[in-house]
Amino acid sequence: MKKTSEKKHWDEFWKSSKNLDDVYSNEGRIAANLEKFIDLSGMKVLEVGAGTGRDSDDIASRGAEVFTLDYSEEALKLMQDWLKSSTEIVCGDARAIPFADEVFDVVFHQGLLEHFRDPETLLLENKRVLKDGGTLLIDVPQRFHYYTLLKHAMMLVGKWFAGWETEFSPGRLKRLVEAQGFEVIGVYGENLFPPIWYRALRRILIGFGLKLSMYPWEPAVFRRTREFIKRVLPDPVILNTSMIIGCIARKV
Repeated sequence: MKKTSEKKHWDEFWKSSKNLDDVYSNEGRIAANLEKFIDLSGMKVLEVGAGTGRDSDDIASRGAEVFTLDYSEEALKLMQDWLKSSTEIVCGDARAIPFADEVFDVVFHQGLLEHFRDPETLLLENKRVLKDGGTLLIDVPQRFHYYTLLKHAMMLVGKWFAGWETEFSPGRLKRLVEAQGFEVIGVYGENLFPPIWYRALRRILIGFGLKLSMYPWEPAVFRRTREFIKRVLPDPVILNTSMIIGCIARKV
């Protein structure tokens, strides 16, 4: 039987993440990449599979009307306890979004598409609730990264927190989005700091009652070097070596 990512995995994950101070944020990545193409102020926005809802909180602070959707009761509790801004929290399944057709100016999800064995279903539902000309942002793991090896090893022994997960090359993601009737208008690649190995180690040690700093000390020269490399590398290199890739598309 094929492994799948199920609701029970997410209820367990978010139940163990009650303190958001111990959960890494996306450091404004989602809003920053959307704002390269649209002004979020006044937009009606839906985050699908919102988890903590912190990306939505960031977007709401920029003047958008934001709705956060998740099917995990534990995630919904987290959002109710922690969200500061005026987002509307909605319980629902990403495969059957409880909104009418063509309601939203923007739909986005981060860390969601890779858990679907039928990603077309999710994207078509995104398309249904988007207005004509609306914007979709998808943020997923990139295939050619050591994170891929790590998670597949964990899945092999039944220890992956989400049950099952895939990954995308830049080309595969673009083709998938275009096949559902979207026009791709932008792509991006991002690496995480601290890196994924540190984050995984930190989470493991928390289980043993030990807590590493969220953000380890980094010499300024290392940070400047990372920023310089990102500026000078050509886009294809960044996209095919980053841990995270994103795709921004328009409903046509």
